[in-house]
Amino acid sequence: MMNTSWQLWRDRRGQLSPLRVGTLALLFFPLAKGLIDAQSIVHGARPINDMIHRAGFWALVFLGVTLAVTPLRRIARYGNLIDVRRMLGVGAFCYIAMHLTLFTASQMFDLAKVAHEISHRWYLIIGGTAWLGLATLAATSTDGMVRWLGALRWRRLHRIVYGIALLALVHYFQQTKADVTVPIFAASLFLWLIAYRLVAWWQDSSELSTLTLLGLSIAVSVVTLIGEAVGIGIAYHVSPMRVLDVVFDVSAGIRPGWQVLAAGLIVVAIDFVRGCWAKRSPRPRAASAA
Repeated sequence: MMNTSWQLWRDRRGQLSPLRVGTLALLFFPLAKGLIDAQSIVHGARPINDMIHRAGFWALVFLGVTLAVTPLRRIARYGNLIDVRRMLGVGAFCYIAMHLTLFTASQMFDLAKVAHEISHRWYLIIGGTAWLGLATLAATSTDGMVRWLGALRWRRLHRIVYGIALLALVHYFQQTKADVTVPIFAASLFLWLIAYRLVAWWQDSSELSTLTLLGLSIAVSVVTLIGEAVGIGIAYHVSPMRVLDVVFDVSAGIRPGWQVLAAGLIVVAIDFVRGCWAKRSPRPRAASAA
């Protein structure tokens, strides 16, 4: 039988997988978008910096999507999603590797200067640590490494992904100079993903009820609104209550707290519909006794 391990669009049985094809398309989307935007990037003020930030942003996006696989496969009752989690994780590492490569290019490939910059700037130390963590996870993502480490040690090692995500978010905030709306929204989504796991662990259940998901989404939204108000209050030396007074004013844009609530409500709707569908689906008949 022909070895198809390199054919990422095929599943373990060697059959064409629409889910894998869609995942590959998603992973290549940022590259396609970069080609479409190539003219504006090249003629921009700092083209290499633009590409560095784009690669880092998409690394963070795919890291978040990787963490979202476990909750979504349970909520959507679609266990096959687990088949593409490794692809998404390796894809996140490829983009963060591109992020570092482009940074090296911006330093004229002077490795001594790159090492000096990374070791003397806090935001680069944090980003470099996240890079090393993702590199470790990517290097140990193969079936052979799982067998060599053992399933238990492998799972323990890959739990560092939560710390990596935190470091990546801190790095993202440090790189954002003015408007932190997108970083706050990204942090809120990561908070939701972590809170989901904590609640599932606390309830000792692999699936959360629709009502629990609704409460979780509302709680994360409230924490986001309050956290943003406190952050703005500290940064601009104003009362957080004054910031909260305008959260319902959409003329200046929809705040990240409302955005994460909308995303949470979509998840709640999916869970509700899939739950109703599962109840209406006919159960397989038990085999009759001989």
